[in-house]
Amino acid sequence: MDVLVSITVGLSGLILGVFGAMTYIRRSSESKSKFIIKEAQEKAEVMKKEKILQAKENFLQLKTLHEQDVNERNQQIARIENKLKQREGQISQRLEELQRKQKEVDSIKNNLSTQIEQVTKKEAELEKSTRQHIEMLEKISGMTAEEAKSDLIETMKDEAKTEALSFIKDIADEAKITAQSEAKKIVIETIQRTAAEHTIENTVSVFNIESDEIKGRIIGREGRNIRTLESLTGVEIIIDDSPDAIILSSFDPIRREVARLSLHKLVTDGRIHPARIEEVVAKTQKQVEQEIIETGKRTTIDLGIHGLHHELIRLIGKMKYRSSYGQNLLHHSIEVSRLCASMAAELGLNTKKAKRAGLLHDIGKVADNDADLPHAILGMKVAEKFKENIEIINAIGAHHDEIEMTSLLAPIVQVCDAISGARPGARREVVEAYIQRLNKLEELALSYPGVVKTYAIQAGRELRVIVGADKISDTEANRISFDLSKKIQDEMTYPGQIKITVIRETRAISFAK
Repeated sequence: MDVLVSITVGLSGLILGVFGAMTYIRRSSESKSKFIIKEAQEKAEVMKKEKILQAKENFLQLKTLHEQDVNERNQQIARIENKLKQREGQISQRLEELQRKQKEVDSIKNNLSTQIEQVTKKEAELEKSTRQHIEMLEKISGMTAEEAKSDLIETMKDEAKTEALSFIKDIADEAKITAQSEAKKIVIETIQRTAAEHTIENTVSVFNIESDEIKGRIIGREGRNIRTLESLTGVEIIIDDSPDAIILSSFDPIRREVARLSLHKLVTDGRIHPARIEEVVAKTQKQVEQEIIETGKRTTIDLGIHGLHHELIRLIGKMKYRSSYGQNLLHHSIEVSRLCASMAAELGLNTKKAKRAGLLHDIGKVADNDADLPHAILGMKVAEKFKENIEIINAIGAHHDEIEMTSLLAPIVQVCDAISGARPGARREVVEAYIQRLNKLEELALSYPGVVKTYAIQAGRELRVIVGADKISDTEANRISFDLSKKIQDEMTYPGQIKITVIRETRAISFAK
């Protein structure tokens, strides 16, 4: 029984404890909740105040910016209003000035009207007086005014013609003297200002070797190496004629250069056999082609010529490996280009076009197309293909008179080409052809009756003809000189020009004993 009571009491205490604990927890949670809610409300209030302050600051900033914008616009409007007021004032002043000038013009107009009326009256009076005077003169002279006018006009015409013919003759004589003097001056100054070194090209190149062993390796077993090199380069290789040297013979300088460079590479490398020769020759040909392009570019840059087609630049580079009568074609073209520029400057023409035409005038000699055409015509077609200027095209085609000259550049290029080729030492011809030309000059002069002796001097650029004084008169000597110059022009081909001097002299000889 006591145990049961104890248990009951314990359970009751436990229940009461649990209930009390639950009541405490509930009250504690309620107090915490209230505290959290209160704290959240306080934070919300603080955030609200911060947002309100931030909004006020933003509003104040926007208000400030708006006020600044309004002030700037007001200032701008004020400036515009001031300008408008100034313009209104200026317009008012101009209007007042125009009104004042209009009044002056009206006053002048009225005065002019009065003066015109007076002049008209005086003209009428003068015309009446003139008619009376003419009628009086007609009665005195017995001629009408029209007849007198016609007679006077005819007389003045005759006098004007006479004076004009005399004046024209004087001008023509003076122009001939002045033109010849000026032309000589321009040509001499051009030649003096453009002095160039002359390069004479050969048809052979010499490749030096150190020993006969290298010579044998170049020849190869049964000559296979040298045959391969000759077939690949198109150059004749002469080995036995000169010691310690190999002669490369060809009329094509590009082939000779490829062969020379290939030999140098092969000897330096030491490996000489047909396969290696093919490889080296192929690489050397590409190297020479690249060198041709670089040479063309350097030449155009040095001369200040721009805008050339890349194919024309390549052809200019090829000129380095071409020659004309032994004269290096690139050096000749550069010299002609500079001569043309100098002469064009003296004559007041376009120096850039002249320089361009001079550089391209012999482009037909290196054209890839081997057509059966004169090099001037071929060069003209090449320049036309690559859209060159029409004046430059005509200058290229006409510099050897194959076509008609239509621009002032053409005669300049022709003259400068002759100057470059006629410089002493610039060109070399075959000895036989040179001797034949001299003999033919002397034979042509000897064919005239009364000619005693003839001498071709100064490398065939002057022909002196001695005639008998008892057989040929001064007039006939002049005729022989003129006819001989025409005959030489028609029958012979020669560089530059030939001076014909006919000498007629009388000698009186006696002896004192």
